[in-house]
Amino acid sequence: MLDSRKVIGLPLRVSGKVRDIYDIPGHDDKLLFVTTDRISAYDVIMNEGVPGKGYVLTQVALFWFDFFKDVPNHLITADVTQYPEVCQPYAKHLEGRSMLVQKLEVVPIEHIVRGRLSGSYLKAYNNAKSIPTESPGIFRGKDVCGFILPMGMQENDTLDPPLFTPSTKAEQGLHDENISFAQMQSVVGGERAREMESMCISLYERAAKYALERGIVIADTKFELGINDKDELILIDEVLTPDSSRFWPADEVVIGQTPPSYDKQFLRDWLSTLTWDKTPPPPTVPATIISGTQQRYFEALNRLKKA
Repeated sequence: MLDSRKVIGLPLRVSGKVRDIYDIPGHDDKLLFVTTDRISAYDVIMNEGVPGKGYVLTQVALFWFDFFKDVPNHLITADVTQYPEVCQPYAKHLEGRSMLVQKLEVVPIEHIVRGRLSGSYLKAYNNAKSIPTESPGIFRGKDVCGFILPMGMQENDTLDPPLFTPSTKAEQGLHDENISFAQMQSVVGGERAREMESMCISLYERAAKYALERGIVIADTKFELGINDKDELILIDEVLTPDSSRFWPADEVVIGQTPPSYDKQFLRDWLSTLTWDKTPPPPTVPATIISGTQQRYFEALNRLKKA
């Protein structure tokens, strides 16, 4: 498993569960993103990595940056030969799993778009109070984070139109929390919040349509945005990857059931069979689970790039 922190001698700016971000001496306006093969579950990094996972996540993000050519993004290049000279000693570790990007002000919001009722939003729906009407025993829906959803919805039901459900961007080790659109407006301003909502929903709808034609349902996804020195919104970080989205095989989605997915859910399902308390240290992950997880990540990439 590549641990970029042990082989790349650049100043480490941030080390996340999967991605390491480096400053580049002499290039204060740029950052180096390196996506490792680390994999986490329940916010705990496993001791075993998934070979090629960092490559897949990088290539999926690069695919979408190219797909959304009309939307400004932070990518400068992923061609290692074009990286600054100070990066060249580490070229073999960077090839295929890194990006040279602009350094931008990061918007402190997670921009989540949901096209299906699943995950934490399904839990919020199930826990939400029903809204009564004037007629006894008749309810007009459930209030879920400011959205009125119909009664009787099930897991995987389509949310039409897709919902923009922002959350806080928590510090490492903490959990993001869902916030209302009004709360988001208090952070970034009303006009800017509406601009972000419109941008993210449009990106999701375009991506979801494309992916469905290739047999993938994108149930939801998380976008991250930055702001440049012209006060323009810029698409940053990973985009529509299996780590930031729920990718499901379209022919295996059944309403009311949790579908298989092209991500680490295979690992999480195995972990759920253990007595592990979901705190470090993690259990040893068998080679069969690593291989099965690897297969799912590569399947997502191959389907997306299918002509």
